[in-house]
Order: sequence, then structure tokens, then C-alpha cells
Amino acid sequence: MKPLAAIISLTPLSLAYTSAPDGCISVAMDGSATYSSIQDAVYSLPTSDSSDQCIFIGAGAYSEQVLVESRSAALTIYGYTEDDSTYSSNQVTITSSLSQADGLTNDETATLRVKAANFKLYNVNVANGYGQGSQAVALSAYDDSGYYGCSFTGFQDTVLAQEGYQFYAKCLVEGATDFIFGQYAAAWFERCDIRVLEASVGYVTANGRTESDGPSYYVFNNCDVEAADGASVSSGAYYLGRPWREYARVVFQNSALSSVISGEGWSVWNEGDERTDGVVFGEHANSGNGASGTRASFATSLSAAVDVTEILGSDYASSGYMDTDFL
Repeated sequence: MKPLAAIISLTPLSLAYTSAPDGCISVAMDGSATYSSIQDAVYSLPTSDSSDQCIFIGAGAYSEQVLVESRSAALTIYGYTEDDSTYSSNQVTITSSLSQADGLTNDETATLRVKAANFKLYNVNVANGYGQGSQAVALSAYDDSGYYGCSFTGFQDTVLAQEGYQFYAKCLVEGATDFIFGQYAAAWFERCDIRVLEASVGYVTANGRTESDGPSYYVFNNCDVEAADGASVSSGAYYLGRPWREYARVVFQNSALSSVISGEGWSVWNEGDERTDGVVFGEHANSGNGASGTRASFATSLSAAVDVTEILGSDYASSGYMDTDFL
């Protein structure tokens, strides 16, 4: 449940977070709060305390890398917004520009690194500004976590959905190459805007499930896939995904796919290293110019939509990372 203080109701499904809810510690760039650094605020909270924790971030652009360590408590972070139902009103951005060119792992490049179970993030923009040329992660998620009205922007490997159950709702995810990827997470993307950047060829997902009984599964439900604002993207330049590992599993359903998506829909990993024998690349009831065409031979047309319980489990609604108001 969200704290009630400092929350202004706009509509039954929309709230404004303009000051710290009860019980939250605050971060502000202008020195008006206890902390001016998000990382300092996170580090101030004990990892052994099991009581719920929360942080409120005041408006501004924070240039830092943030690590949320494993902890006993459920931690929630709120960003300043006048409308929590959309990322377009967000007034908090965390940005860094680390990449594998710095000698780092994918996880180590991430602007926001989440290693804590039952973590929730509301209305924060997370950006990796490195650009083209190397893997450079905005969000690295390694445990059960939920993201609400957030934006994640980068170029290659924007979101690393690596482990645990993950829920993304009303978020923006932007990139060009394998920009939603990972190996073990079961992730549900609900009413998210997937935006692609200018590139001669691009891939939305690169799922890395390594075994036929592995847990990784990405489902995009009621999402919208098109070119990012201001980006000139040729028709058919993008694929919904390619298999990072041999048992990749991704489904797009009930989603709007613009003409940026190739008629084949899905790609091999590379010529001569196809990795398609064990993949599940599925679609159901999609619309738009990118939803038609002769799909790749290893793609699957599903007769019914995947249910959220197949991804997040039958008890997902009571999970600490889940806000069912966004489902």
C-alpha cells in the first residue's frame, strides 16, 4: 500500500507525488533535504531491518550510479511527479555513462543496479548516456522488483532483466540493440512504450534462457512498439527479438507493432550461429503494420494469450514488488 501523506489524488487511477510521503527519507539537489545523493540515501537505510523503507527524490537530474543492495526490508523509491500514471510527467532523472568499454561487466555499467527483493520504483527516469559503440545498461535488475511509470533509455543493452520476478507497467524502454535482455528473470511488461532509435538493423529483446526448463520468460502485453520521438527508422529495420541463448522465450501479445518491425518478426542470433532450435518466440492478437508478414520459421502464432500467472505465479498479486493498480 502506498503511504497517504503528501500524495494528491488527481483521478481514481492517478496520484501526484510532490513531497515525501510519511515515513520516507528525502533527497533533494538544492540541499533542502537530508540527502543530496540518492546513493547516500540508500546507504543510510539498514539492510538488516525488516520494516518497510521508502525514499522520496525531489525534482532534478542526478548524475550518479545507484546500487540498491540486498536487504530484509521492502524498499520503495518515489520520484517527484504530478501524475504517477505516466512517465511523461516525471521530473527525476538518474544518469550515468558507464559502458563495457570501461572494462566493466554489463551489471557494473548500469545506472541503477537492483539487488534487493520486493523493490518498487515509481516515476523515475533512468538513463545511460554512453550511446552507440558498447554495452551500456540503464537498469540492471537481479531480484523481484516492480517499475511503475518509469523510463529507461540507452542504446545497447538498456534493461538487464536478469533474475527474479519483474513487473514493468506504463514504462518507456528505449534503445536499438538487444535493449531488453537477460538470462533468468520472468518479466511482464504491461502497457509499456517500446521505442527504437535510428539503426540499420535493431533488436528489441535478446533473451538468454540457457535450458529448456529455465525460468526466463518475457511477455509484452498491451504494449506499443514504434520509433522514438525524432528518430528516423526505416520500415522493417527492427526485430522483436533474437536468441542470446538457445532457449530464448519471448511473447508479444495484444500489442501495437508499427512498421519499424520486420515482416519476419524475429531474427537468428547471427548467420552461422542461429540458436533457434529451442526458442519460443510467440505472438498473439497484435495489431499494426509490424504485426503482419511472413514470420520466421521458428516463430510461433499462439492460439491464446499468455496469462500473467504463468509468468509471475499464482500469488503475484500479494507479492511485495507488485502494485496491482497498474495491472
